[in-house]
Order: sequence, then structure tokens, then C-alpha cells
Amino acid sequence: MRKAAHVLSLLLHPVWMPTFALLTAFHTDPHLTFAFTGRGQWIIIGMIFVMTALFPASSMFMLWRSGAVSELAMPKRQERVVPLLLTLIYFCMAYYLLRRTPNSPVTLALFSGIIIALVAVLLINLRWKVSLHATGIGGLVGMCIGLWILHGAQTWYLPWLFLLTGALGTARLLVTDHTPAQIYAGAAIGAMATFGCIAFGIYY
Repeated sequence: MRKAAHVLSLLLHPVWMPTFALLTAFHTDPHLTFAFTGRGQWIIIGMIFVMTALFPASSMFMLWRSGAVSELAMPKRQERVVPLLLTLIYFCMAYYLLRRTPNSPVTLALFSGIIIALVAVLLINLRWKVSLHATGIGGLVGMCIGLWILHGAQTWYLPWLFLLTGALGTARLLVTDHTPAQIYAGAAIGAMATFGCIAFGIYY
């Protein structure tokens, strides 16, 4: 059971979530992709993958090798501050690049929500640990609901996404020292940030 929980935690690691979110958004909501060819969409997705997945993962690996963090999973709250700050910088750079291309305001709102969620987790982490995995998948859920309400985007996969969210929360309880409250808090932060920004058109 614990091995399966570790595998699920790796597959649904928060560094993959911005890429998953953009792939899902582009696939289910044509309002976001009218300005791009198919090749253009993949260029945008590739850029987001590099900036929000490869760069943070590489930084975490280097921090671990240098001894700045004891484990890649960063179980200690104090060790999360520097990786979160670096990740925030990468996400802001990705947002800047998104603004330099003809992306829909909804796409910009989505990434504004992701950045707001990350800032909230970073600030809360100064006193209390929040599940980053739950924040990531919560943001994905909030995005899907927001696109459904805003544009009537496809929602056939939402029940499966809720099940996956529950499975991931259970996995984090099995393999970490997170409490249920930390799981719920992370999911709520992610969902409210992305849903709120998309539903109300909040972006800079």
C-alpha cells in the first residue's frame, strides 16, 4: 500500500500540475486556444513544462545534493522555504512569458491563481506545514470547475478527478507526517485560488 502511495505521489507531484492544468485547459476549452495553431499550443505547453517542472525539479535536486535539504520530499517545514521561493520565481518567469504571447486572459488568470496559491502556501509554511500535493491537485480541480462555469467546458472527467484527489490525499497521509487538516487546507487553497481568478478574471 505504501509503495502504491509513493508512486501516486510521484506521478501527481505538484511540479507537474501547471503542465497538467494547461494540457487539460487547452484540450477542454477551445476559447483558450483560438489564437494558436496546434504546434503553437505545444510550444506554450513545452515552455510551461520547462519553467514550472524541469527548473524547480532541478533546483530541488541541487539543494538536496548540496545538503540544503535533507530529503527530496522536504518533510521539514523549515527546509521548504528556499525551494518554494525558487519555484515562485520560476512561476513568475513563466507568467511573464505567457504575457508575451497572445494567450487568452483566462490562461493568464489560471496562472495568476497558481502563483497566488504558491504565495499563500509559502506564507503559511512559515508557521504551519501545508500539503503541496493537495494544493497542486486542488488547483487543477478549481480550474476545471472555473472553466466549466465560465465557458461550459467539458466536465465528464470531473468525477474521476475528485476520486484522484481523494486517492492522492490518502496517499499523502500514508507516506508523510501530514495531518488531515494540512491536506484539506492545501486542497482548499489551490481550488479557491484558481477558481477565483478564473471566475472573476483576476490577472495582472
